[in-house]
Amino acid sequence: MSVTREYDQAAAAVRRGPADLPDELDVLVVGAGISGIGAAYRLLERDPDLDLAVLEARESSGGTWDLFRYPGVRSDSDMYSLSFPFRPWDREQSIADGASILEYLRETAADSGIAERTYLGCSVVAASWSSQTQQWSVDVEGADGSARVVRARYVHLGSGYYDYDSPHDPGFVGVEDFAGEVVHPQHWPQDLDLAGRRVVVIGSGATAVSLVPAAAQTAASVTMLQRTPSYVIAVPASDRLVERLRRVLPPGPVQQVARTKNVLVQRFLYVLSRVRPSAARGIVLGALRRVLPQEVVDEHFTPPYDVWDQRLCAVRDGDLFTAIRSGSVEVVTGHVDRFEHGGIRLQDGRLVEADVVVTATGLRLKALGGIRLTVDDRAVDIGRTFAYRGLMLSGVPNMSMTVGYVNASWTLRADLVSGFVARLVHHMREHGIGAAVPFAPDGMTPAPILDLTSGYVQRAVGAFPKVGDRDPWTMEQSYMKDRRAFRAADVTQDMHLVPLGAVGVHLPTGAVAPATVDLPGSSSNTDDSVGDLVEVRA
Repeated sequence: MSVTREYDQAAAAVRRGPADLPDELDVLVVGAGISGIGAAYRLLERDPDLDLAVLEARESSGGTWDLFRYPGVRSDSDMYSLSFPFRPWDREQSIADGASILEYLRETAADSGIAERTYLGCSVVAASWSSQTQQWSVDVEGADGSARVVRARYVHLGSGYYDYDSPHDPGFVGVEDFAGEVVHPQHWPQDLDLAGRRVVVIGSGATAVSLVPAAAQTAASVTMLQRTPSYVIAVPASDRLVERLRRVLPPGPVQQVARTKNVLVQRFLYVLSRVRPSAARGIVLGALRRVLPQEVVDEHFTPPYDVWDQRLCAVRDGDLFTAIRSGSVEVVTGHVDRFEHGGIRLQDGRLVEADVVVTATGLRLKALGGIRLTVDDRAVDIGRTFAYRGLMLSGVPNMSMTVGYVNASWTLRADLVSGFVARLVHHMREHGIGAAVPFAPDGMTPAPILDLTSGYVQRAVGAFPKVGDRDPWTMEQSYMKDRRAFRAADVTQDMHLVPLGAVGVHLPTGAVAPATVDLPGSSSNTDDSVGDLVEVRA
C-alpha cells in the first residue's frame, strides 16, 4: 500500500473537521499543499514545541496536485527546484506527473508528522486581530455547514492565490447551442472518455501544452485553439546530469547541484529577456524551428510580446511538437466568435468542429484565499497594503503569506519565506513579543506584486498588495539574490514590536498604497492563456 493511500485512509478515519480543532494555537497554517507543508516544517524545525495546526479547506491534502486531475497534468518546473530542500527528490522524472508530486507531498507530510496536525474540510473565511488579547480570532467553516472560531497567536497563509472554486469564465457566446460537452481543467470529470472524439482545447498556456498531447493519445483528433501564441520550449523529462551524479553522490548534494544548475539557466534566460529581448526571443524561437516547420512557428508559436512578459511554458520531452508533426494535433490561431451546434465559429468565419471543448482559458486569482481581515475592528483593504519582503502586509500584525516567483519554481521562494517566518516567530517567543506589525515608510513608489501582463493577472492584480521601491518592501525575481538577502534579513527592520501582554497599544499602519497601479506593458497583451498554474496554488 502506498504512503499516499495510507495517508488518505488515515485522514478519512480521523475526519478532522472544525469540531476537532483546538480552541487556541501558537501558529495556524492555512493550506496543506507545498506552501503549507513547507511552512509547517520550517516552523517546527526551529521550535518543535509549537502548538501548530494546518487547516485545509478541501477534503484532501496536496493543493494544486490534488485539485487538478486532467490528462497530462504535471510540473512546469524541474522537481529539483519544486521539491523541498529538506526532502530531496529521488525519483527518475525531472518534469514529474501530478500523481507523483501528490504522492511526494503526502509522504513528506506523513513522515514529518505534519499530517497528524492537519485538519481537512476546514475553510478559513475570516480572521480578526485583537491588540487587547494579541490573538487572531479565525472563523472556520466546515463542508457540512458547521462553524468554529479558533484563536491563534500567529497565522501563516499558505493557500496560494488561485480561486479553487471558480475558474475564469471568458463568457463565450452560444455555449448553450453546442451539442457536445464543455469542461474546464479545474473541474475535470473523472469519467470523461475522449476516445474516438474530436477534442478542442482553448488556450495556449501550461495547461493546454500538457493536456493537448495527453488527449491526443486516445482522441480521434485534437485541436489547440489559441487567441494568442505563447512562448514554449522543450525540456527533458529526465536530467542526464542527475542520473550520472546519483551514481556517486547521495540525494542531498545531487539536489543542490541540479537546483543550482537549473536556477542559473532559468535566471540567464530571464535576465536576457529583460536586457536583450531580441536575443532571448531568438533562443526560444530558434529551438522551435529545429523541431517544427518554419511556417508553423511563425503562425502559431511567435507571440506579439517578449519572452517572460508572460510565463514560458515547458513542453516535456517535446511531446506537443511530436504530436503536431505526426498530425494528431492541429494548432489554430484565431478569435472565437461563438459556439455553434457542431463546434466553434471563429471571427474569420472558420468552423472548428468538436465533440468536446476544454476551456483552458485561465484561472481566477483570489488574494489571500478570499479571507476577510480586520485589525482592531478595522477592515483591511488588501489592495491598499504594501507587501513587506513579499510575505507580510503593512499594518497587519502576526500574519504572513507565501508568494512565489513568476519566473522560477514556486518552492524556491516559498522555502525562503518559510525560513523567515520561522525566524520571526522564534524571535517573538524568545524576546517576549506579542505583536509584530510591518509599517511602510512614506514616499514609496508602488508596483504590482505580480509583474506579468497575462490577462488572468491583470484582471485581479488590483486587489493584491503592492510592493515598494526600497528594502524590505521590494520583491526580487531572483532566487540567488533572495537567498542571500533572506539569510541576512533583520526580522525587526521596519517592524513595530509590541511586548507580550501590553494593552492599550496603537498599532501603526504606515503608508497606504494606491488602489490601482499600472503594470508597464500591460496594455500590449492581456491574453487569457495561463502560465505555470501548477506552481501557484501550493
